[in-house]
Amino acid sequence: MTTMTGKLFVVGTPIGNLEDITFRAVRVLREADVVAAEDTRRTSVLLAHFEIRKPLVSCHEFNEARRSTELLQQLRDGARVAIVSDAGMPTLSDPGLRMVRSALEAGISVEIIPGPSAITAALAGSGLAAEPFLFYGFLPHKSAQRRKVLTKLAPLPWTLVFFESPHRIVKSLSDLREVLGNRRVVLARELTKKFEEFIRGDLDGLLKMLENRTAKGEITLVIEGHSK
Repeated sequence: MTTMTGKLFVVGTPIGNLEDITFRAVRVLREADVVAAEDTRRTSVLLAHFEIRKPLVSCHEFNEARRSTELLQQLRDGARVAIVSDAGMPTLSDPGLRMVRSALEAGISVEIIPGPSAITAALAGSGLAAEPFLFYGFLPHKSAQRRKVLTKLAPLPWTLVFFESPHRIVKSLSDLREVLGNRRVVLARELTKKFEEFIRGDLDGLLKMLENRTAKGEITLVIEGHSK
């Protein structure tokens, strides 16, 4: 008897507003045999909102190697496995890459279910050139390493997109100003959520503004590229 091979679904989920999920994503989550989630507590809220009841297993940066082996066996046995991150698309500054690679190497079909992205949302609302752009993800935590990365990026004429946390934003902006000069910048925070905000200006102005207020929530920075 031949065992039917399953399929891995990489599912994009809302970055804030739950209404942004696609009909296709809801259907796939309902049809999945198991959902692998970066944080099962957050995904439980999403599934409950759409009245989806499925087995949930954790799959995050600290256990993805072990979990991928377990899920790969389920896929070989014919299971439909959906992998999700806390928000947006898995593999983009989120877990999922190891699972996707393992499935592909094993000859298992991988289907992508596109969804919301803080990267494209921030770019679209920035007013800066959306193409070409370079998405770097999170900059290094330490200033010396951060400046080393920024020095390599400084000559590029492309719009730069970064993720940053609230408690590092001022230090990162200071390093950006020091290495890149006073470029135009857009700070997009809490995208699609109740307190969504786009702060547009230049690095000098943004740093001055943050002397008197705190930028809370999840942050995406969009910075203009080098101009000759």
